[in-house]
Amino acid sequence: MKIGIPKEIKNNESRVGMTPAGVSELVRHGHEVFVQHTAGEGSGFSDNAYIKAGATILPTIEETYAVADMIVKVKEPIEPEYKLVKPGQILFTYFHFACDRPLTDAMIEAGGVCIAYETVQRPDRSLPLLIPMSEVAGRMATINGAYYLQKTKGGKGKLICGVPGVRPAKVLVLGGGTVGQAAARVAAGMGARVIITDISLPLLRTLSLEMPANVTPVYSNKHNIEMELPDVDIIVGSVLIPGDKAPHLITRDMLKMMEPGTVLVDVAIDQGGCFETSHPTTHSEPVYTVDGIIHYAVANIPGAVPNTSTIALTNATLRYAIALADKGWRQACKDDHSLALGLNVVEGKVTFKAVADVFGLPYTPIEL
Repeated sequence: MKIGIPKEIKNNESRVGMTPAGVSELVRHGHEVFVQHTAGEGSGFSDNAYIKAGATILPTIEETYAVADMIVKVKEPIEPEYKLVKPGQILFTYFHFACDRPLTDAMIEAGGVCIAYETVQRPDRSLPLLIPMSEVAGRMATINGAYYLQKTKGGKGKLICGVPGVRPAKVLVLGGGTVGQAAARVAAGMGARVIITDISLPLLRTLSLEMPANVTPVYSNKHNIEMELPDVDIIVGSVLIPGDKAPHLITRDMLKMMEPGTVLVDVAIDQGGCFETSHPTTHSEPVYTVDGIIHYAVANIPGAVPNTSTIALTNATLRYAIALADKGWRQACKDDHSLALGLNVVEGKVTFKAVADVFGLPYTPIEL
């Protein structure tokens, strides 16, 4: 199979779909890999490194799409890429369709086979291709929240860890999944007082046993969340419903309960965000203020640390990319139901029910 790795063109996105080590494995399996010129530079991987791994370097994104049977990326195609997608071409990347109707319509029209990293799901309901970026995003959510808590950045002027004789900051983490746990651990490690919420009692029991002593697990409901708001300093929103829009756990009215300079970090923004007042931001303009509350809602948080992120992502995606290349998408998905759950839009049909339901589109089960 011919595999294309284009350069990411989303705002300040420096990750790349695959490392040279991943390319080497694909080549070892007998496949041809085409990498767009300078695609890996932002992550610290030169064209020469890809050439040594067996790839062919192409000068433009148009040529990379044109030659490839499968495109391996990091972020969803954006508008300039829509017209480059060919009928039947596999696109293996993050899509987050449920919060992007134009992207959904464009991929339906293009007729490609869209396999979304974020909905590949194992029988235990874990999300193997979302976990590595969630681990990065969760850690960075706390780091960025602490940064914007500085008075010079519009925050309350608090040091997250405090100092002897001064209380540390209070961090509220909404959602006890991979992102939430990563955010809570970093916040705890920095010395903050941490509250982590979830609706799963078994998970809360596990968190109470495994989290550091300065992390308190609390059952998630409107009343319990509101109780934490008057003295909270940072809120990390990390609630995820695979393939569907995130619920709004913080409404605009709730902002009035917080002190000015409180920082909200919405890691769920790719799925619509879990704060009612959230809208996507970029690394070049990461924050905005609503009613005195700072909102950080960068849609590709791990893009700020592309070397770490690209290596972690390739570690997770490579085995699936090899299966798709070796067997073709139909056989690979028949052999691995986890991978089949990644099928969101296939040759003009929506094959992921949550996406169809959000937009009122016809749903075609993957078995058909």
